[in-house]
Amino acid sequence: MTDLHRLSIRELSEGLAGSKFSSRELTEHYLKRIAKIDAQVHSYVTVTPEQALAQADAADALRQAGNANILTGVPIAHKDIFCTQGIKTTAGSKMLDNFISPYDATVVAKGKVAGLVTLGKVNMDEFAMGSTSESSYFGATKNPWALDHVPGGSSGGSAAAVVADLAPFATGTDTGGSIRQPASFCGLTGLKPTYGRVSRFGMIAYASSLDQGGPMARSAEDCAYLMNVMAGHDAKDSTSMDQDVDDYVANLNGTSVKGLRIGIPKQYFNVAGLDADVKACVEESLKKLEDMGATLVEIDLNMTDAYVPTYYLIAPAEASSNLQRFDGVRYGYRCENSVDLTDLYKRSRSEGFGPEVQRRILIGTYALSAGYYDAYYVKAQKVRRLIQQDFLKAFESVDVIAAPSAPTTAYKIGANLTPVEMYLGDIYTIAVNLGGLPAINAPVGFDKDHLPVGLQLIGNYWSESQLLSVVHQYQQATDWHTKRAAVAEGNA
Repeated sequence: MTDLHRLSIRELSEGLAGSKFSSRELTEHYLKRIAKIDAQVHSYVTVTPEQALAQADAADALRQAGNANILTGVPIAHKDIFCTQGIKTTAGSKMLDNFISPYDATVVAKGKVAGLVTLGKVNMDEFAMGSTSESSYFGATKNPWALDHVPGGSSGGSAAAVVADLAPFATGTDTGGSIRQPASFCGLTGLKPTYGRVSRFGMIAYASSLDQGGPMARSAEDCAYLMNVMAGHDAKDSTSMDQDVDDYVANLNGTSVKGLRIGIPKQYFNVAGLDADVKACVEESLKKLEDMGATLVEIDLNMTDAYVPTYYLIAPAEASSNLQRFDGVRYGYRCENSVDLTDLYKRSRSEGFGPEVQRRILIGTYALSAGYYDAYYVKAQKVRRLIQQDFLKAFESVDVIAAPSAPTTAYKIGANLTPVEMYLGDIYTIAVNLGGLPAINAPVGFDKDHLPVGLQLIGNYWSESQLLSVVHQYQQATDWHTKRAAVAEGNA
């Protein structure tokens, strides 16, 4: 019973079905690990032991009655951007420090229907704006591989909780790489689905045309189990696509690596700032896939230089619009002793939002202002279409596209990157969101400091099954996804 946290999702499901342990025992095991270890990592913002144990008891009752689903009784952690009924939902911000959601996000509700047990809410960059999880009002989350390094962001709490074995899997969201980059920094598998594949209802918005929820876990197989829960059309979300949903677990061996055409964008491997160790690990993983029967095809993605400026016009513009609702009037933080309505607005927002959120609101408001809207925002949307077309042209000759997930391994906490340096760290991930494409990170090695390195595979629309299948077969032939940090082993 002491090693329950080392079991895969399939093994947890089989153990529960075979009565080797109960959901209550499993949930208590994780709650004890959180109490013992999370003070070092700070992955959780809110732990919900009473609710978790009640859900676990309900799951055990369902199993005894013969009404259980495959995941009934398995614990999960939710990124604190998904609304959870009766539980504080903060988005990592002082602005929502007192917000108790009156409803569940669709992703959370579907998890409840599947019988998942919510352990709590995990930390994140404020309103998902950042790449380090340092901008959280509740303090920085630490990387379990090296506690003086960041876990990535914005889903850094989700990544840290899973890699420290404080949850078997977790939900994340990805606006410009916020699942894939922390998965890379923490040595996990993380899938950013096609835009519209997972409902955004109840997921606090950053940039509505870019945000997408997805699973984070140790392996592609574990991610597939959670994708079976998360994916599907939702009438409550106007951007949710009514597209047939695959059985991602059943399809894990559906795509053969043999004969797979993997596009290698020559521009991606000549980016200034690409770490030599990262490049070497990614190239070694591609060589392994080639040995397994894949064909590597050099391709051109000519719009690479436009990724960062395009994204950092569109995303802040949408953030400026989405975050105007937090005004100190209806819900959330309200300043004290305001003298008039203008003072209430100004001080509530100035005191409630952190520096990075304020920076992006200002950029976005400027880009949308009269006289600049056509020159900046409209032009960025036109370039966005060109970026999308660049990828679609590439997919005429290849099945997937390979790249590093990030140009470096995890930064040190307090590295004090300039905003521009932080934004350039998203060079490999943001185009996927601009195009609405799916992409996955897989752990493929370590740098000289024993920090994880990730390979990113980008697919065409609705190819989540293909991406999970390719990574699953790679993971059957390698063991990078099985490596455990010292914190997870209790040795830190």
